[in-house]
Amino acid sequence: MLIKELQKCTEFIAGDKTILREILHPEKENIETGYSLAHAKVKPGESSLPHRLKTSEVYYILEGEGIMHIDNESATVRKNQTVYIPPGAVQYIENKGNSELSFLCIVDPAWRQKDEEVL
Repeated sequence: MLIKELQKCTEFIAGDKTILREILHPEKENIETGYSLAHAKVKPGESSLPHRLKTSEVYYILEGEGIMHIDNESATVRKNQTVYIPPGAVQYIENKGNSELSFLCIVDPAWRQKDEEVL
């Protein structure tokens, strides 16, 4: 049985400038899954950098409020909302609230650095 505690996952600054903790990745754990799972944070007034992945991605907003940008569309996102990001779409998220914006990132197939382009 694999159970992981978020606070025990190493925190780092991702290529898109989000504060990230990788929770599950099939290349780093002895698990059989095709996706990766990470926890991301963006501080108030900040945003991730525009980037695109060759793979699809899903954000599940845990806390806070922001503006999600995907290609030429923008929309307000908040707690308990899910955002689908298609492969190849230019994306970034802005924290427009007064508190930290936190969300889960599910990448399928699993995230690989060579599949991400920061613009």
